Amino acid sequence: MRKFLRAHIEAIVPLTDGEFAIVLDHFSEREAKKGEYLIREGELVPDAFFVISGLLKLIHTDAEGKEYIVAFAMEDWWESDYLAYFTETRASMSLQCIEDTEVYCLSLAAYRNLCSRLPKMALFFLEKATRGNIGAQQRILSLITSNARERYQHLLDRYPELLQRVSKAQLATYLGVSRETLSRI
Repeated sequence: MRKFLRAHIEAIVPLTDGEFAIVLDHFSEREAKKGEYLIREGELVPDAFFVISGLLKLIHTDAEGKEYIVAFAMEDWWESDYLAYFTETRASMSLQCIEDTEVYCLSLAAYRNLCSRLPKMALFFLEKATRGNIGAQQRILSLITSNARERYQHLLDRYPELLQRVSKAQLATYLGVSRETLSRI
């Protein structure tokens, strides 16, 4: 697991063994079972999560109880309710395990301390945030400019392994279509 995290970071910034030891000191490890929540809507968000193994879904539930899947997160991805995490407020979304999952957890205090101690980690997190923002903008554009078939094809092109790991109902919710529409595609 340590090698996985180090390779992930070093894809953006190089680390000495000593620097990586400092990085590891800021993370904790957690295992969660399928169906378990790492974040619950309405609660404080203690951590950002780096997925070592497993699959998560970030969901928002509206006032009528309808669930919207905002994002999936699989191996080598980061996820949290970042608004709540960085503002230390209550979550507006939940993060649930779709599969048994192992994650590295990074508290906000640890994040701030790590960035202060190793400025190259601030650069790493800036790059990850930038990439995440680009991905979110592309998803929004896809939802407002593409039809269901095009959104499905885009998902298939970018993340084919995801389609083998997510139920049709979850996939339909993520794409913003009914299960029947997804079946016709």
